[in-house]
Amino acid sequence: MTTTARHKLLDGKVQLYMRPGSPHWQCSCSIAGRQKRTSTKEESLARAKDVARDWYLGLMGKYRSGELEEGMSFKEAAKLFLAEYEIITEGERNPIYVKQQGENLRVHLLPFFGEMVVTKINAGIVQQYRAHRMTSRKDRDGTAKRPARSTLLQEIVTLRHVLKTAHRHGKLPNLPDLSTPYKASGKINHRAWFSPEEYKRLYKATGERAKNPKKERWRTACEDLHDFVLFMANSGLRPDEAKRIEVRDVEITTEDNERILHIAVRGKRGVGYCKTMPGAVLPFQRVKKRHGLGPTDLIFPKIQRQLFNTILGELGMKQDREGNPRTAYSLRHTYISMRLMDKADIYQVAKNCRTSVEMIEKFYASHIKDMIDASAINTRRKKR
Repeated sequence: MTTTARHKLLDGKVQLYMRPGSPHWQCSCSIAGRQKRTSTKEESLARAKDVARDWYLGLMGKYRSGELEEGMSFKEAAKLFLAEYEIITEGERNPIYVKQQGENLRVHLLPFFGEMVVTKINAGIVQQYRAHRMTSRKDRDGTAKRPARSTLLQEIVTLRHVLKTAHRHGKLPNLPDLSTPYKASGKINHRAWFSPEEYKRLYKATGERAKNPKKERWRTACEDLHDFVLFMANSGLRPDEAKRIEVRDVEITTEDNERILHIAVRGKRGVGYCKTMPGAVLPFQRVKKRHGLGPTDLIFPKIQRQLFNTILGELGMKQDREGNPRTAYSLRHTYISMRLMDKADIYQVAKNCRTSVEMIEKFYASHIKDMIDASAINTRRKKR
């Protein structure tokens, strides 16, 4: 950054300068080979000189008494992390996710940890950061505006990345404990889905809207949404996976005397494969014919989210009874839940949905009554 009007103090040990666009004087110095910078917060040159002298002498006093810690600062570790992370994860991580790491640092972590030496960051300092984030922002009425739990968790993940970078480079002997204290056992909320009765109401509503759109120019969008709902609930794909599918990724085949689709899925875990239910075949054929799709064309390049939300609102199904919002992702959850209700093998369901058995048992099987075998529970010992 270009600067103007430089002045030297104390035989050149302190530099005083002003940055373009800022009314305040800045000062810098070098102590034990490390650059230190700060703002005097003064617009007057005379007062800025006094502040700069006091600041430098204070730092020198701390350095001589051993209070001024030396080592890699959090700011330096963050810069090193970002340089490595962007290169190493290229093509493997979503660019938006990579960018979010930099935003977490710039907006939240660097203002708090900035010049702090990484060896001084411990569990207590991290807890102070959590408390700071929960109280630093205020609503219009003056009450604290707490960040979402997931937001704070993402920031702690970024913090861990930076500290691990410092550890790998030998600047941090041990990683501090970053776990959340005072944490109660969390309630496991099942994923929002549509019960068989709700799903039947949904596809009947989308089918009716496709036949009788409110405006003729919306007919194609309504037909696409209806086919999307049927396709997703019969395949279990994630919405982002469905948006990447090209016609050439889909093959119509016959198994057990039923026509199904074999799909090569490209998603967050690379390339996987999916065998759909028979109900996915006709929606695929209709979309392909409606738009005259070629082999490299996308089947669902756009998800009609606004129309989907409108229909959910009309049906009173925008949320489940626990208040969890229903989205296009809920169609995947509906597929998994219905497969389990039909006694499908949980390992095969997990494999077909490119997830783990643990995830299915935790978020799906726990709330489906059909997964409980009454005959195994209601056994009785024979009377003598």
